[in-house]
Amino acid sequence: MGDVAPPGGMLYFEDHVVGSVWEFGSILVDEKEMIAFAKQYDPQVFHADPEAAKKTAFGGLIASGWHTGCLAMRLIVEHRLSHVANFGSPGIDEVRWWKPVRPDDVLSVRLTIVETRRSQSKPDRGIVKSLIEVLNQSGEVVMSWKGTNIVRCRNHA
Repeated sequence: MGDVAPPGGMLYFEDHVVGSVWEFGSILVDEKEMIAFAKQYDPQVFHADPEAAKKTAFGGLIASGWHTGCLAMRLIVEHRLSHVANFGSPGIDEVRWWKPVRPDDVLSVRLTIVETRRSQSKPDRGIVKSLIEVLNQSGEVVMSWKGTNIVRCRNHA
């Protein structure tokens, strides 16, 4: 695990320290959920049809990258985002899908704080930039992105 955080998602801007690395969560990639997600949002054959997926370059069913991102986001909300000071995100950059995610994989997240700065226009908040890496059960990075969050400051001075 990474550094010790205040309990219960009570993180403020000051609690995000550049260089801190956090590893957390585990979530099972359920085949039925994968297929249901794909059929609704990303109906490519290698995501939505187990039999047809066998004939693709992947040799079987893989999760939509968007589904993988949603699973990771669940872990981030449960384990890292502040429940008292998070103002949301203006966006993410450099989304990458490095390896296929398959049914019954177990995913976790590694989050590294890469930059923090106080907002000049709104001094009650700061900007936190992080590298998010989604790992499978073998510790391989399957997805990554760089995220930005706006977080309320504990101290407004």
